[in-house]
Parts: sequence; C-alpha cells; structure tokens
Amino acid sequence: MDIEGQAPDPADVREVAHETAAVLVGAGRATDDPQVRTRLVHLVDELGLSTVAELWAARPAATLPGALWRLYTLREWVHRDPVGASTDYDAGMRHADVSHAVAGAAEPPGPEEIKRLGDEILRGVFEGDLAVALERAAAFCRVVSVGRAHRADDHDGHDEPRAEAATHSASALIGTASDLQRCAQLWRVGHLE
Repeated sequence: MDIEGQAPDPADVREVAHETAAVLVGAGRATDDPQVRTRLVHLVDELGLSTVAELWAARPAATLPGALWRLYTLREWVHRDPVGASTDYDAGMRHADVSHAVAGAAEPPGPEEIKRLGDEILRGVFEGDLAVALERAAAFCRVVSVGRAHRADDHDGHDEPRAEAATHSASALIGTASDLQRCAQLWRVGHLE
C-alpha cells in the first residue's frame, strides 16, 4: 500500500482496514442474494491472499479485520491442503468431541467435506450469526490442533524437526482458536470493530 514510494500513514491503513471489513460484513449481511454471498466467501480466490493480507493481516486479532483475516486464511489453507486439513481434523475429532460438534464437520471428514466446512463457516459471517461462525472456526482450529499434536507424537524420536514443527503449528492454532473465540465474545456485546 505504498503511495508514490512513501509508506502510508498508519492511521490511514488502520482506517481502511476497519472500513473495508465493516463494509464487507455489512454488505454480506444486508443482502439476500446467494451469489453475492458466494462471491464474498470466494473473495480471496478473486483478489489473492496477499491483497487481503495488505488490508487486514497486521490488524490486532480482536478486531473485525483481524477476525476476517483469520477466517479467510483458514479457508485458504483448507482449500490449498484439504488432505492435510482433513487428516489433522480426523486425528483430532476423537480427542476433542465437543469442539468437533461445534465445528459441525461431516463424518467422516474427508478433504471435500473439510473444504465445504471452510466455506460454510465463512458463509456464516454473512448469512447467520457472526459470533457462531467465529465459534465454529475456533472449534475447527482446536480439533485440528489436537490432531496435529497427536500426529506430532508419531514423529517423536525419529523425525524431531517434523515433530517440533507440528507441535509448534498445533500451538499456533490454539492461539488462533482463542483469538476467534474472543472475537465472538466481542461481537456479542457489540465491541468487535
């Protein structure tokens, strides 16, 4: 977001991030047109993740643009690696049954089912209760995190770098789940901006 070689004013960047997030959510929630909502779910497919990152990635987690960044990134990951996502989810759902129920994944959670779940969660931002969509995404992250941690144990002792990376990634997903849960709470009391 450079303007003529100069870095933009941080206040302007913040304002644009928050305004675009509010307009996007408002437009999606105001329409009954399923095509508009589908286009909003597929926004990253059209704009690219890097464009969305420029707008929202640097915003704090407990903000509307921060929440949208996490939701779109989660959907993008699920679509890029549906086999990995479904494998982690399947490994975790046996150990996180409450989160599995909240996330709402089909059983068995194969690659196509997990991709569909990613779309359903994001569609919930525009069609349903935003807090519920955020809670479903948080629950999804928890299940995947548990599955990834259990799968990391499979590498323990014979592929330490891989086990370490999986453990670190599982921990990061727990952080994302907490961020999304906090956003749901803020939305419910009218403070997610």
